[in-house]
Amino acid sequence: MGELVLIVDDEPGILTALSGVLNDEGYETLCTESGEEALALYRDRRPAVVFLDIWLPDRDGLETLQALRELDPAAAVVMMSGHGTASTAVKAIKMGAFDYVEKPISYNQVVDGVAGALKYRQSLATDASLLSSLERTKTRLDRERNLTPAPQLPLLQESEQPQRTIRKSVVLYGLGLHSGRRTGMAIQPLPTNSGIHFETLPANTHIPAFVSEVAETDYATTLSKNGDSIRTVEHLLSALHAYGVTNLLVKVHGEIPVLDGSALEFCMSLEDAGIEDQSESRKELVIDRRYVVGDSDEKLLTLEPADDFSVSYQLRYPPPVGEQSYEFQLASPQRYREEIAPARTFGFMRDMKMMNELGLASGGRLDNCILVGEDNVINTELRFADEFVRHKILDIIGDLYLLGYPIRGRVTARLTGHRNNIALLRNIQEANS
Repeated sequence: MGELVLIVDDEPGILTALSGVLNDEGYETLCTESGEEALALYRDRRPAVVFLDIWLPDRDGLETLQALRELDPAAAVVMMSGHGTASTAVKAIKMGAFDYVEKPISYNQVVDGVAGALKYRQSLATDASLLSSLERTKTRLDRERNLTPAPQLPLLQESEQPQRTIRKSVVLYGLGLHSGRRTGMAIQPLPTNSGIHFETLPANTHIPAFVSEVAETDYATTLSKNGDSIRTVEHLLSALHAYGVTNLLVKVHGEIPVLDGSALEFCMSLEDAGIEDQSESRKELVIDRRYVVGDSDEKLLTLEPADDFSVSYQLRYPPPVGEQSYEFQLASPQRYREEIAPARTFGFMRDMKMMNELGLASGGRLDNCILVGEDNVINTELRFADEFVRHKILDIIGDLYLLGYPIRGRVTARLTGHRNNIALLRNIQEANS
Protein backbone atom coordinates (compact mmCIF):
# COMPACT_ATOMS: atom_id res chain seq x y z
CA MET A 1 0.00 0.00 0.00
CA GLY A 2 0.99 3.62 -0.44
CA GLU A 3 1.02 6.54 2.00
CA LEU A 4 -1.27 6.45 5.03
CA VAL A 5 -4.28 8.83 5.04
CA LEU A 6 -6.40 9.52 8.13
CA ILE A 7 -10.09 10.39 7.52
CA VAL A 8 -12.01 12.07 10.34
CA ASP A 9 -15.78 12.56 9.85
CA ASP A 10 -18.95 11.90 11.85
CA GLU A 11 -20.81 10.48 8.84
CA PRO A 12 -20.09 6.76 8.23
CA GLY A 13 -21.04 7.16 4.59
CA ILE A 14 -18.34 9.79 4.07
CA LEU A 15 -15.74 7.58 5.75
CA THR A 16 -16.66 4.64 3.52
CA ALA A 17 -16.73 6.71 0.33
CA LEU A 18 -13.42 8.53 0.88
CA SER A 19 -11.69 5.38 2.08
CA GLY A 20 -12.87 3.53 -1.02
CA VAL A 21 -11.60 6.23 -3.37
CA LEU A 22 -8.20 6.40 -1.68
CA ASN A 23 -7.81 2.63 -1.46
CA ASP A 24 -8.54 2.40 -5.19
CA GLU A 25 -5.75 4.95 -5.76
CA GLY A 26 -3.30 2.84 -3.76
CA TYR A 27 -3.36 4.67 -0.42
CA GLU A 28 -3.78 3.05 2.99
CA THR A 29 -6.51 4.62 5.15
CA LEU A 30 -7.51 4.99 8.79
CA CYS A 31 -11.04 6.15 9.68
CA THR A 32 -12.60 7.61 12.83
CA GLU A 33 -15.67 9.66 13.79
CA SER A 34 -13.91 11.18 16.84
CA GLY A 35 -11.58 14.13 17.12
CA GLU A 36 -9.98 12.70 20.25
CA GLU A 37 -9.35 9.35 18.58
CA ALA A 38 -7.95 11.19 15.55
CA LEU A 39 -5.31 12.79 17.76
CA ALA A 40 -4.42 9.42 19.29
CA LEU A 41 -4.15 7.81 15.84
CA TYR A 42 -1.97 10.65 14.62
CA ARG A 43 0.38 10.24 17.59
CA ASP A 44 0.70 6.50 17.00
CA ARG A 45 0.68 6.21 13.21
CA ARG A 46 1.76 9.63 11.87
CA PRO A 47 -0.33 9.57 8.67
CA ALA A 48 0.97 11.56 5.71
CA VAL A 49 -2.35 13.37 5.12
CA VAL A 50 -5.49 14.03 7.19
CA PHE A 51 -8.99 14.72 5.84
CA LEU A 52 -10.75 16.45 8.77
CA ASP A 53 -14.40 17.48 9.07
CA ILE A 54 -15.23 20.88 10.59
CA TRP A 55 -18.08 19.44 12.67
CA LEU A 56 -17.35 16.50 15.00
CA PRO A 57 -19.49 15.13 17.86
CA ASP A 58 -16.84 15.27 20.57
CA ARG A 59 -14.51 18.06 19.49
CA ASP A 60 -14.61 21.07 17.18
CA GLY A 61 -12.77 20.42 13.93
CA LEU A 62 -10.79 23.66 14.11
CA GLU A 63 -9.70 22.80 17.65
CA THR A 64 -8.63 19.39 16.38
CA LEU A 65 -6.70 21.08 13.57
CA GLN A 66 -4.90 23.26 16.09
CA ALA A 67 -4.04 20.22 18.23
CA LEU A 68 -2.73 18.35 15.17
CA ARG A 69 -0.53 21.29 14.22
CA GLU A 70 0.82 21.41 17.76
CA LEU A 71 1.64 17.71 17.55
CA ASP A 72 3.27 18.16 14.15
CA PRO A 73 3.80 21.62 12.60
CA ALA A 74 4.21 19.90 9.22
CA ALA A 75 0.84 18.12 9.43
CA ALA A 76 -0.87 18.19 6.01
CA VAL A 77 -4.58 18.65 6.80
CA VAL A 78 -7.43 19.03 4.30
CA MET A 79 -10.49 20.49 6.04
CA MET A 80 -13.99 19.40 4.92
CA SER A 81 -17.39 20.97 5.49
CA GLY A 82 -20.91 20.62 4.17
CA HIS A 83 -22.14 23.94 5.53
CA GLY A 84 -19.11 26.12 6.09
CA THR A 85 -18.62 29.78 5.23
CA ALA A 86 -15.84 31.78 3.60
CA SER A 87 -14.79 33.04 7.04
CA THR A 88 -14.50 29.44 8.28
CA ALA A 89 -12.35 28.55 5.28
CA VAL A 90 -10.11 31.57 5.86
CA LYS A 91 -9.73 30.71 9.54
CA ALA A 92 -8.83 27.11 8.73
CA ILE A 93 -6.17 28.14 6.20
CA LYS A 94 -4.72 30.71 8.60
CA MET A 95 -4.55 28.01 11.30
CA GLY A 96 -2.38 25.92 9.00
CA ALA A 97 -4.74 23.71 6.99
CA PHE A 98 -3.29 22.78 3.61
CA ASP A 99 -6.67 23.09 1.89
CA TYR A 100 -10.42 23.46 2.48
CA VAL A 101 -13.07 21.62 0.45
CA GLU A 102 -16.87 21.73 0.45
CA LYS A 103 -19.02 18.60 0.52
CA PRO A 104 -20.08 16.74 -1.46
CA ILE A 105 -16.49 16.06 -2.46
CA SER A 106 -15.86 14.75 -5.95
CA TYR A 107 -13.52 11.90 -6.83
CA ASN A 108 -11.07 14.34 -8.42
CA GLN A 109 -11.11 16.61 -5.35
CA VAL A 110 -10.13 13.68 -3.14
CA VAL A 111 -7.35 12.50 -5.44
CA ASP A 112 -6.03 16.01 -6.14
CA GLY A 113 -6.31 16.95 -2.46
CA VAL A 114 -4.18 14.09 -1.19
CA ALA A 115 -1.64 14.48 -4.03
CA GLY A 116 -1.29 18.21 -3.33
CA ALA A 117 -0.95 17.64 0.40
CA LEU A 118 1.80 15.06 -0.17
CA LYS A 119 3.69 17.50 -2.41
CA TYR A 120 3.27 20.17 0.26
CA ARG A 121 4.70 17.86 2.92
CA GLN A 122 7.61 16.93 0.68
CA SER A 123 8.29 20.59 -0.05
CA LEU A 124 8.53 21.28 3.69
CA ALA A 125 11.48 18.91 3.91
CA THR A 126 13.10 20.65 0.94
CA ASP A 127 12.30 24.00 2.50
CA ALA A 128 13.88 23.00 5.83
CA SER A 129 17.06 21.99 4.00
CA LEU A 130 17.04 25.25 2.07
CA LEU A 131 16.54 27.37 5.17
CA SER A 132 19.33 25.51 6.94
CA SER A 133 21.61 26.42 4.05
CA LEU A 134 20.47 30.03 4.17
CA GLU A 135 21.04 30.20 7.91
CA ARG A 136 24.60 28.97 7.45
CA THR A 137 25.38 31.70 4.93
CA LYS A 138 23.24 34.60 6.09
CA THR A 139 25.98 36.41 8.05
CA ARG A 140 28.51 36.35 5.20
CA LEU A 141 28.64 39.69 3.42
CA ASP A 142 29.97 38.30 0.13
CA ARG A 143 32.32 41.26 -0.20
CA GLU A 144 34.59 39.15 -2.39
CA ARG A 145 31.93 39.03 -5.13
CA ASN A 146 32.20 41.30 -8.13
CA LEU A 147 28.73 42.87 -7.89
CA THR A 148 28.57 45.52 -10.59
CA PRO A 149 26.10 48.31 -9.71
CA ALA A 150 23.37 49.47 -12.07
CA PRO A 151 24.53 51.35 -15.18
CA GLN A 152 25.28 55.04 -14.84
CA LEU A 153 22.70 57.21 -16.60
CA PRO A 154 23.01 60.95 -17.35
CA LEU A 155 20.01 61.57 -15.09
CA LEU A 156 21.95 60.56 -11.98
CA GLN A 157 22.68 63.24 -9.39
CA GLU A 158 24.31 63.12 -5.99
CA SER A 159 21.84 63.31 -3.13
CA GLU A 160 22.10 64.55 0.42
CA GLN A 161 20.76 61.16 1.53
CA PRO A 162 23.27 58.41 2.42
CA GLN A 163 23.47 55.01 0.79
CA ARG A 164 21.83 52.37 2.95
CA THR A 165 22.02 48.65 3.64
CA ILE A 166 20.88 46.49 6.59
CA ARG A 167 22.75 45.83 9.83
CA LYS A 168 22.18 42.07 9.95
CA SER A 169 20.92 39.34 7.65
CA VAL A 170 17.36 38.06 7.80
CA VAL A 171 15.75 34.87 6.50
CA LEU A 172 12.10 34.69 5.37
CA TYR A 173 10.12 31.85 3.89
CA GLY A 174 6.65 31.15 2.59
CA LEU A 175 4.78 30.30 -0.60
CA GLY A 176 5.48 31.69 -4.04
CA LEU A 177 2.29 33.34 -5.30
CA HIS A 178 2.53 32.04 -8.87
CA SER A 179 4.64 28.88 -8.48
CA GLY A 180 2.75 27.63 -5.43
CA ARG A 181 6.02 26.21 -4.09
CA ARG A 182 7.60 26.70 -0.71
CA THR A 183 10.39 29.23 -1.05
CA GLY A 184 13.08 30.64 1.19
CA MET A 185 14.85 33.98 0.96
CA ALA A 186 17.78 35.59 2.76
CA ILE A 187 18.63 39.29 2.60
CA GLN A 188 22.22 40.25 3.35
CA PRO A 189 24.04 43.59 3.69
CA LEU A 190 26.40 44.78 0.97
CA PRO A 191 29.04 47.54 0.97
CA THR A 192 28.62 50.95 -0.66
CA ASN A 193 28.21 51.27 -4.43
CA SER A 194 27.10 47.65 -4.80
CA GLY A 195 23.42 48.08 -5.71
CA ILE A 196 20.57 45.59 -5.29
CA HIS A 197 21.36 42.05 -6.43
CA PHE A 198 19.58 38.70 -6.52
CA GLU A 199 21.19 35.29 -6.40
CA THR A 200 19.29 32.12 -7.29
CA LEU A 201 19.48 29.01 -5.17
CA PRO A 202 20.81 26.41 -5.50
CA ALA A 203 22.42 27.40 -8.85
CA ASN A 204 23.93 30.65 -7.46
CA THR A 205 23.13 32.58 -10.64
CA HIS A 206 23.69 36.29 -10.09
CA ILE A 207 20.92 38.59 -11.39
CA PRO A 208 21.23 42.35 -10.80
CA ALA A 209 17.99 44.18 -10.02
CA PHE A 210 17.90 46.08 -13.27
CA VAL A 211 15.38 46.48 -16.08
CA SER A 212 17.63 44.75 -18.60
CA GLU A 213 17.11 41.49 -16.68
CA VAL A 214 13.28 41.60 -16.80
CA ALA A 215 11.97 38.55 -18.67
CA GLU A 216 8.22 38.51 -17.96
CA THR A 217 5.55 40.96 -16.81
CA ASP A 218 2.38 38.83 -16.86
CA TYR A 219 0.69 39.32 -13.46
CA ALA A 220 4.11 39.86 -11.82
CA THR A 221 7.66 40.97 -12.61
CA THR A 222 10.19 38.21 -13.31
CA LEU A 223 13.97 38.58 -13.61
CA SER A 224 15.95 36.00 -15.56
CA LYS A 225 19.51 35.16 -16.55
CA ASN A 226 21.22 32.07 -17.96
CA GLY A 227 18.00 30.07 -17.73
CA ASP A 228 17.42 30.87 -14.04
CA SER A 229 14.51 33.08 -12.97
CA ILE A 230 13.30 34.92 -9.89
CA ARG A 231 9.59 35.71 -9.91
CA THR A 232 7.44 38.32 -8.19
CA VAL A 233 10.22 40.72 -7.19
CA GLU A 234 8.05 43.87 -7.13
CA HIS A 235 6.75 43.74 -3.53
CA LEU A 236 10.22 43.37 -2.03
CA LEU A 237 11.67 46.03 -4.34
CA SER A 238 8.82 48.36 -3.38
CA ALA A 239 9.80 48.15 0.29
CA LEU A 240 13.50 48.61 -0.54
CA HIS A 241 12.70 51.69 -2.65
CA ALA A 242 10.56 53.18 0.12
CA TYR A 243 13.16 52.55 2.83
CA GLY A 244 16.02 53.88 0.69
CA VAL A 245 17.99 50.60 0.79
CA THR A 246 20.52 50.89 -2.03
CA ASN A 247 22.91 47.99 -1.36
CA LEU A 248 21.56 44.50 -0.69
CA LEU A 249 22.03 40.86 -1.70
CA VAL A 250 18.87 38.74 -1.93
CA LYS A 251 19.32 34.97 -2.08
CA VAL A 252 16.14 33.23 -3.13
CA HIS A 253 14.85 29.87 -4.25
CA GLY A 254 12.80 30.54 -7.39
CA GLU A 255 10.24 33.08 -6.27
CA ILE A 256 10.05 35.79 -3.63
CA PRO A 257 7.65 34.64 -0.86
CA VAL A 258 4.24 36.26 -1.24
CA LEU A 259 3.71 36.31 2.57
CA ASP A 260 0.33 38.02 3.11
CA GLY A 261 0.21 39.46 -0.41
CA SER A 262 1.43 42.91 0.60
CA ALA A 263 4.81 44.52 1.39
CA LEU A 264 4.13 44.91 5.10
CA GLU A 265 6.14 41.89 6.25
CA PHE A 266 9.09 43.01 4.12
CA CYS A 267 8.95 46.37 5.93
CA MET A 268 8.91 44.56 9.27
CA SER A 269 11.88 42.40 8.24
CA LEU A 270 13.88 45.46 7.17
CA GLU A 271 13.11 47.13 10.49
CA ASP A 272 14.07 43.95 12.35
CA ALA A 273 17.36 43.79 10.46
CA GLY A 274 17.97 47.49 11.08
CA ILE A 275 18.54 50.09 8.37
CA GLU A 276 22.17 51.23 8.33
CA ASP A 277 23.32 54.53 6.83
CA GLN A 278 26.58 54.10 4.94
CA SER A 279 29.54 56.41 4.50
CA GLU A 280 28.84 57.61 0.95
CA SER A 281 25.92 59.61 -0.41
CA ARG A 282 23.47 57.92 -2.74
CA LYS A 283 22.74 58.82 -6.33
CA GLU A 284 19.18 59.54 -7.47
CA LEU A 285 17.58 59.46 -10.90
CA VAL A 286 16.30 63.00 -11.36
CA ILE A 287 13.71 62.96 -14.14
CA ASP A 288 14.49 65.67 -16.71
CA ARG A 289 11.40 65.64 -18.94
CA ARG A 290 8.06 63.95 -19.46
CA TYR A 291 8.20 60.25 -20.37
CA VAL A 292 5.00 58.58 -21.58
CA VAL A 293 3.81 55.03 -22.36
CA GLY A 294 0.31 53.79 -23.08
CA ASP A 295 -1.70 52.28 -25.87
CA SER A 296 -4.69 54.62 -25.62
CA ASP A 297 -6.07 57.64 -23.81
CA GLU A 298 -7.63 55.21 -21.33
CA LYS A 299 -4.39 53.38 -20.45
CA LEU A 300 -1.62 55.87 -19.77
CA LEU A 301 1.55 56.06 -17.67
CA THR A 302 3.72 59.17 -17.36
CA LEU A 303 6.80 60.15 -15.38
CA GLU A 304 7.73 63.84 -15.25
CA PRO A 305 10.03 66.18 -13.31
CA ALA A 306 9.26 66.90 -9.64
CA ASP A 307 11.07 67.81 -6.43
CA ASP A 308 10.23 64.49 -4.79
CA PHE A 309 8.85 61.05 -5.67
CA SER A 310 5.09 60.58 -5.89
CA VAL A 311 2.59 58.30 -7.59
CA SER A 312 -0.97 59.11 -8.58
CA TYR A 313 -3.07 56.17 -9.83
CA GLN A 314 -6.57 55.85 -11.24
CA LEU A 315 -8.08 52.37 -11.35
CA ARG A 316 -11.30 51.14 -12.90
CA TYR A 317 -12.77 47.63 -12.71
CA PRO A 318 -16.34 46.35 -12.88
CA PRO A 319 -18.20 46.19 -9.54
CA PRO A 320 -17.58 45.33 -6.80
CA VAL A 321 -14.22 47.14 -7.20
CA GLY A 322 -15.40 50.11 -9.27
CA GLU A 323 -13.34 53.24 -9.83
CA GLN A 324 -10.66 54.24 -7.31
CA SER A 325 -7.92 56.85 -7.27
CA TYR A 326 -5.14 57.63 -4.83
CA GLU A 327 -2.11 59.90 -4.67
CA PHE A 328 0.92 59.02 -2.59
CA GLN A 329 4.05 61.06 -1.88
CA LEU A 330 7.01 59.04 -0.63
CA ALA A 331 7.87 61.44 2.17
CA SER A 332 9.15 58.77 4.59
CA PRO A 333 9.34 54.99 5.09
CA GLN A 334 6.80 55.35 7.90
CA ARG A 335 4.23 56.92 5.61
CA TYR A 336 4.76 54.13 3.07
CA ARG A 337 4.40 51.52 5.83
CA GLU A 338 1.09 53.02 6.93
CA GLU A 339 -0.54 53.93 3.62
CA ILE A 340 0.81 51.60 0.93
CA ALA A 341 2.66 48.57 2.32
CA PRO A 342 -0.42 46.84 3.84
CA ALA A 343 -2.31 46.82 0.51
CA ARG A 344 -2.53 43.24 -0.78
CA THR A 345 -2.44 41.77 -4.25
CA PHE A 346 -5.83 40.86 -5.65
CA GLY A 347 -7.39 38.57 -8.22
CA PHE A 348 -10.77 37.88 -9.74
CA MET A 349 -12.55 34.55 -9.60
CA ARG A 350 -13.40 34.91 -13.29
CA ASP A 351 -9.66 34.94 -14.14
CA MET A 352 -8.65 31.94 -12.02
CA LYS A 353 -9.21 29.30 -14.72
CA MET A 354 -7.11 31.17 -17.26
CA MET A 355 -4.34 31.86 -14.73
CA ASN A 356 -4.25 28.20 -13.73
CA GLU A 357 -3.94 27.21 -17.38
CA LEU A 358 -0.98 29.60 -17.67
CA GLY A 359 0.62 28.03 -14.60
CA LEU A 360 0.09 31.18 -12.53
CA ALA A 361 -1.45 31.84 -9.11
CA SER A 362 -0.75 28.27 -7.95
CA GLY A 363 0.20 29.69 -4.55
CA GLY A 364 -2.81 31.96 -4.29
CA ARG A 365 -4.43 31.12 -0.97
CA LEU A 366 -7.31 32.45 1.05
CA ASP A 367 -4.87 34.27 3.32
CA ASN A 368 -2.38 35.84 0.89
CA CYS A 369 -4.51 37.74 -1.61
CA ILE A 370 -7.85 39.49 -2.02
CA LEU A 371 -10.19 37.26 -3.98
CA VAL A 372 -12.97 39.15 -5.78
CA GLY A 373 -16.19 37.42 -6.80
CA GLU A 374 -19.06 38.67 -8.94
CA ASP A 375 -20.62 40.75 -6.17
CA ASN A 376 -18.13 41.11 -3.33
CA VAL A 377 -14.76 40.27 -1.83
CA ILE A 378 -15.21 36.67 -0.74
CA ASN A 379 -12.30 35.79 1.54
CA THR A 380 -11.28 38.74 3.71
CA GLU A 381 -12.05 42.19 5.08
CA LEU A 382 -10.39 45.03 3.21
CA ARG A 383 -7.66 46.91 5.06
CA PHE A 384 -8.59 50.10 3.20
CA ALA A 385 -11.74 50.92 1.27
CA ASP A 386 -9.41 51.67 -1.68
CA GLU A 387 -6.94 48.83 -1.05
CA PHE A 388 -6.93 47.85 -4.74
CA VAL A 389 -5.56 51.15 -6.03
CA ARG A 390 -3.05 51.37 -3.19
CA HIS A 391 -1.65 47.99 -4.23
CA LYS A 392 -1.22 49.27 -7.77
CA ILE A 393 0.89 52.10 -6.35
CA LEU A 394 2.89 49.54 -4.34
CA ASP A 395 3.69 47.68 -7.57
CA ILE A 396 4.76 50.86 -9.39
CA ILE A 397 7.14 51.84 -6.58
CA GLY A 398 8.69 48.35 -6.80
CA ASP A 399 8.93 48.11 -10.58
CA LEU A 400 10.44 51.58 -10.93
CA TYR A 401 13.29 50.60 -8.59
CA LEU A 402 14.53 48.41 -11.46
CA LEU A 403 16.28 51.46 -12.87
CA GLY A 404 18.74 50.76 -10.06
CA TYR A 405 18.40 54.01 -8.11
CA PRO A 406 15.81 55.96 -6.10
CA ILE A 407 13.76 58.24 -8.34
CA ARG A 408 12.88 61.90 -8.14
CA GLY A 409 9.83 62.48 -10.31
CA ARG A 410 6.05 62.36 -10.44
CA VAL A 411 4.26 59.25 -11.74
CA THR A 412 0.72 59.50 -13.08
CA ALA A 413 -0.94 56.20 -14.01
CA ARG A 414 -4.32 55.21 -15.36
CA LEU A 415 -5.37 51.56 -15.79
CA THR A 416 -1.77 50.35 -16.24
CA GLY A 417 0.19 47.33 -14.98
CA HIS A 418 3.63 45.69 -14.81
CA ARG A 419 4.09 45.64 -18.59
CA ASN A 420 3.58 49.40 -18.80
CA ASN A 421 5.87 50.04 -15.83
CA ILE A 422 8.73 48.13 -17.46
CA ALA A 423 8.08 49.75 -20.85
CA LEU A 424 8.43 53.15 -19.18
CA LEU A 425 11.78 52.16 -17.66
CA ARG A 426 13.04 50.93 -21.02
CA ASN A 427 12.02 54.21 -22.64
CA ILE A 428 14.00 56.14 -20.03
CA GLN A 429 16.99 53.83 -20.45
CA GLU A 430 16.97 54.13 -24.25
CA ALA A 431 16.56 57.93 -24.14
CA ASN A 432 19.61 58.25 -21.88
CA SER A 433 21.95 55.59 -23.24
